[in-house]
This record gives sequence, structure tokens and C-alpha cells, in this order.
Amino acid sequence: MKPLKTELQDAETLRELGSASVQIVHDLKNQLNGLKLYATFLRKRMEKAERPADEQETVAKLISGLERAAADMNVLVRFGRSIELRRQPGTDLARLVADSADGAHVEADGGPFEGDFDPVLLAEALKNITAGAFGESGAAPPDGGGPQHVRLSGDGPGEAVVEWRGAAAADGEDPFRSLAGAAGLRMALAAKIVRAHGGEVSSEGGRLRARLPLQK
Repeated sequence: MKPLKTELQDAETLRELGSASVQIVHDLKNQLNGLKLYATFLRKRMEKAERPADEQETVAKLISGLERAAADMNVLVRFGRSIELRRQPGTDLARLVADSADGAHVEADGGPFEGDFDPVLLAEALKNITAGAFGESGAAPPDGGGPQHVRLSGDGPGEAVVEWRGAAAADGEDPFRSLAGAAGLRMALAAKIVRAHGGEVSSEGGRLRARLPLQK
């Protein structure tokens, strides 16, 4: 099935569909969390009864699957709702970038990089972009996209640019606008968080960029 896009000709239909889906997904997420509680109770009972290892392993995999599904649904619910920022003046963007790099090399050119950011939401967005650019495992891109690193630099007065270089190729698709699976949804949510801060995201070749306003 061809992935959905965040831009469709019938924008009103997309908005109505999103509004209806958010509540349904929210209810399904709560049901999955309830099933997880029952499965966790069953696992503890099986451990006390010293049930066979394969049975305990099956229940553990069931719990893990429920956790992943609930987490993906939570991202969808958040994507369908407005972003509410809790800005903290003087938040250090360089620290957020370094914390979100997940082992990738980080370069910083210039500074300071302080802004009125929501440190929790922006850190989540940066981490999701890093995962989307380099993969969850941090392995080298299969197409030989080059050394992976993150670069933070100034771009004129009052603006910073975060650039992920060596990102895996996306077959011409904009990773910020393609809702291809949970990873694509997290990238779209990251873009929404960046835009809520007055910034913008873009993708070109093996590079992803996020522009963010700084304190003047």
C-alpha cells in the first residue's frame, strides 16, 4: 500500500479524518495498555509457577508488542493534536543537539545557541530526526551515504541550523512529509515540533536540516 502524504489536495477531508481518528486511536491505546496489565499479571503468575521457558518467552514477546503498538498510537494521537510548548528562555540548543546525537559525531560552529525553546519537546524532535537520519542502531547507511555526523551552526543573526549529514537515502521522498510507518510518523511529529518553535525543516540528498530561531 502506498504511504500517505501530509499534503493532499482535499485538505478539509484530511482534517476531518484526522479529528475522527485521533479519538479512536486514543481509545485503542488505552485498551492496549489494559491488555498489557493483564499480560504482565499473567507473566508474574507463570514465573511463580515455574512454567516452561518458551511459555514465559511468548508472554514477554506479547508484552513487548503491546508496548510498541501503544507507543506508536501515542505518537499518532500527539501528531493529530496541537503542540503546546513550555518554553524556557536561555535553553542551550547545543546541549540538546549533543544529547540527541545518539553516538554520532557532533560539530558546533560558532555560538552561543540559546533560544526560547521547550527543552523536552525539542529534545524529542531532535532525537527522532537523528533516528530517522541514521537509523535506530546507528549503523552506517546501506547505500554508502558517507560519514554520519551532526553539525550545528549559525545562519545569519538570530538563527541556527542543525544538519544531519550522511543520512540514508529516502528514494526521493521527503522523510518529514511521508507518513510511512511509525518512523515516518515520528519524523512528521518532529517537523511539527520544530515549526511550533518558529523553525523549519528540509531534506536534500543525504542531508536533513532544521532551522531554529535564537534569542536576539
